[in-house]
Amino acid sequence: MEKPGSESLVTVIVAGLANLAIGVAKLVAGLISGSSAMLSEAMHSAADTVTEVLLFVAVRRGGKSPDVRHPFGHGKAGFFWALMAAFATLIGGAGFSITHGVQEIIYGEELADLTISYAVLAISFVIEGISFLRALSQVRGEARRLDVSPGRYVAKTSDTALKAVLYEDAAALAGLLIASGGLLAYQLTGSTLWDGVASMLIGLLLLWVALHLIWVNASLLIGQAAPAKMEDEVRAEMLALPEIENVVELLTMMLGPSEVMVAAHIDFADDATGANLELAADRVERRLVERFPSITQVFLDPTPGRPARTERLARDAGDRDT
Repeated sequence: MEKPGSESLVTVIVAGLANLAIGVAKLVAGLISGSSAMLSEAMHSAADTVTEVLLFVAVRRGGKSPDVRHPFGHGKAGFFWALMAAFATLIGGAGFSITHGVQEIIYGEELADLTISYAVLAISFVIEGISFLRALSQVRGEARRLDVSPGRYVAKTSDTALKAVLYEDAAALAGLLIASGGLLAYQLTGSTLWDGVASMLIGLLLLWVALHLIWVNASLLIGQAAPAKMEDEVRAEMLALPEIENVVELLTMMLGPSEVMVAAHIDFADDATGANLELAADRVERRLVERFPSITQVFLDPTPGRPARTERLARDAGDRDT
C-alpha cells in the first residue's frame, strides 16, 4: 500500500523541477528581449520553485509519525509550511509582477527581438502542461476513490500541497497565455503598454491564488472541521449501532492532510453496563476507522440524552439546594 502523502510528494517534485527549468529559460528570454511580461513570468517561475521547495518540506514534515511531544502527529506542520509557500507566491510572484508592470506602463521600454521569447513561452507551456496533468491525474484518482467530483475534491481536500500545485500550475498556464498576448499586442501596436498590462494581469492572477491558499491553510491551522458530508456519514455510522441511542454532540477536526480527529458525546443504551460500554466504544472506533481510513483519532464520551441529561442536572441542582 502506498504511503500517504507519497503521491503528493512526487507531484510536488515534478512541479518543482519543471518550474526551475522554465524559470531559467524565461529569465534569459526576458533579459534578451527586455519584456516585462517575460521577466514577470521568470519571477513567477522562481516564486513557484521556492513554493515547491516549501511544499516539499510541508509534505515531509506533515507525514512524520506522532511522538511524545506531538501525540496527534505533525500534520499541521504541513499546513504551516504550505502557508509559507503561499506567502512566497504573494511576495515573490505577485508583488514583482505588479510592480514591474506598473513601471513599464509609466516609463515604457523598447523591446528587442521576441522570437526567443515566443519559443520559450511555447516550450514552457508544454512543460507546465505536463506538471498540471500530473496534479490533475492525482486529483481525479482521489476524487474517484472518494466517489466525489474532481471540483468538489479540490474545494474540500486538506491536501494543501496538491491543491497548491494544481492552482499554481493552472495560473502558470494562464500566465503564459497572458504574456504571449502582451507580446503580440506590442508587436501589433508598437506600444509597450500592453506588455506592462500583461505583467500586471499575471501579478493579479498570482495575487488571487496566493490569497486563496493563505485563507485555506490559515483555516486548517486554526482547527477546521471535516467536511459536512463526512460528519453526516460519521453520525449515521454511529447511529446504525444498536448500542447507541443518540449522538448528542459530534466534533471533528482536520489534523493534517487526510487526517481527521473525531470526538463525540454519545448517548448509549440505558441497559448497557460498564463492560458493554467499553465493547460498544471499541466497536464504534473500529467501524469508523474501517469506513473512513482518514480518521486517525476517535474519542467517545458516554453522555445522557437531552431529556435524561436535563433531568439529571435538575436532580443535581436539587441535591445542592438540599
